[in-house]
Amino acid sequence: MIPLKDDLPSSRPALVTVTLIAVNVAVFLWQVLGTGIEASVRIGGLVPAQLLGYDFGPPALLPPVVTVLTSMFLHGSFLHIAGNMLFLWIFGNNVEDAFGHLRFLAFYLVAGVAAALAQTGASAVTGGNELVIPMVGASGAISGVLAAYWLMFPRARVLTVVPIIIFIQLIYLPAWFFLGAWFVLQLLGALLGGGAGGVAFMAHVGGFVAGLLLALAWRPRRRSRASW
Repeated sequence: MIPLKDDLPSSRPALVTVTLIAVNVAVFLWQVLGTGIEASVRIGGLVPAQLLGYDFGPPALLPPVVTVLTSMFLHGSFLHIAGNMLFLWIFGNNVEDAFGHLRFLAFYLVAGVAAALAQTGASAVTGGNELVIPMVGASGAISGVLAAYWLMFPRARVLTVVPIIIFIQLIYLPAWFFLGAWFVLQLLGALLGGGAGGVAFMAHVGGFVAGLLLALAWRPRRRSRASW
């Protein structure tokens, strides 16, 4: 299922959401036109073995703690960044509208850090190649945004591309269902496949859980006009 838009207008410009998208796109252009994607991932990607202080794996080019942040703004392909930015664009503006600009930025970064730590912990448990494969992408932080949206705007509707056998259908799905189904798929991926296929499922789960907890603590007492 691919989301196209929601039906929930925001009451003020989503300055932080737009800025985050612009920064991610600018960094990706640097990856493609500058150092190259593979080299940039080696430089700024989060390698669990490095963060855990293990004495094996590739040498760290940046302090491992720094890569927790830099990895959130790197991507491995055009489809990778396109999918992440689509989700951030659709769901980020309303969450930012509810939290306010600065609180939303803090929320985004904290969720991203929690996602990185969750994937690192899962890699330590599974071991093997998981420990030395660099992790990149904004999806962990965006997972936190999805959790906040799911909590605060469950009755919003999401226009979704749904493939049915050989046909493509455009269907409005309630946000609680669309995002709930998305989280269940990530949880199943984490339990059954770990990081199979290059997808850091546990980062998505960790970011979503962190976002849910933060949203419960930080959501405004009075709901934003966007919720109506």
